Amino acid sequence: MGDDQGEQATMKAMTYEKYGASDVLSLSERPVPKVGPGEVLVRVRYAAVNPVDWKVMSGGLDGMMDTFFPVIPGWDVSGVVERVGIDTPEFEPGDEVFAYARKDYVHGGTFAEFVTVPVRALAAKPRSLNWGEAAGIPLAGLTAYQTLTRLDTGSGDTVLVHGASGGVGTFGVQIARALGARVIGTASESNHDRLRDLGAEPVSYGDGLVDRVKALAPEGVDVVVDYVGGVLDTTRAVLKDGGRHASIADPDVMAAGGQWMWARPDAAGLRALAALADEGKLRVPVAETFDLERTGEAFDLSRTGHVHGKILVRVSGE
Repeated sequence: MGDDQGEQATMKAMTYEKYGASDVLSLSERPVPKVGPGEVLVRVRYAAVNPVDWKVMSGGLDGMMDTFFPVIPGWDVSGVVERVGIDTPEFEPGDEVFAYARKDYVHGGTFAEFVTVPVRALAAKPRSLNWGEAAGIPLAGLTAYQTLTRLDTGSGDTVLVHGASGGVGTFGVQIARALGARVIGTASESNHDRLRDLGAEPVSYGDGLVDRVKALAPEGVDVVVDYVGGVLDTTRAVLKDGGRHASIADPDVMAAGGQWMWARPDAAGLRALAALADEGKLRVPVAETFDLERTGEAFDLSRTGHVHGKILVRVSGE
């Protein structure tokens, strides 16, 4: 790693110097990031691909977040603490951790040999999961966990999950079940067996969805979580009076009395998800794994929208 007072060490990282598609990505040598107060330096084992990664790379969040080129993309990570900054009593070198490592600006991400992570976003890796599975949890898992818990989902509730077979929806089904709820999940018929295996009652989306949901829940549902967008009319039609709903994809939900949400980095939430995994209540399906230099291919696979399970990038180990 080198000496803090000497020449700064370098690392391999996937970077881009302008917005664009996967062809703007290249494998580069970058300085190992400095470790500030309240941060740790993580040696990355695995990172995971989320659609937001290539959306950010295309400039999709330029109006929302400052970007400093060259950018290392990626927000999900599992790895080992390499070094700790000032005032980080929670961790020490050698700790096995995972994180939703989004910062307040776009620059130094997880598709690299090292990444710095604020301790508020870092938690001990689930013991029962391998490095790849652990990296697949943070963003999608926290999105599902935070939507459901902010809506006070619990025992006795009937929950409708829009997009139940997707990356966030798969976690939403499992978490809602772990919270004691009955779960109805929308998906194409080809994914119904997968949803049943996770504990949901599947319904096909499209024309007639309201009737199909009401056939299962004639009095309406207590909670609706929307992970796809474009379903607000359906949500309104099936929600009980006084029911709660949230969307991660439709800002119009606020005018309808719901919450528009985006996952926050949160160590406590990650600890809760790790506990669910170690209790056997949260599985992480893996679709495909790529080496670091093939991150562009991983992004292209994610763009297809036809992936069942997490797309992982192996950086070191295993």
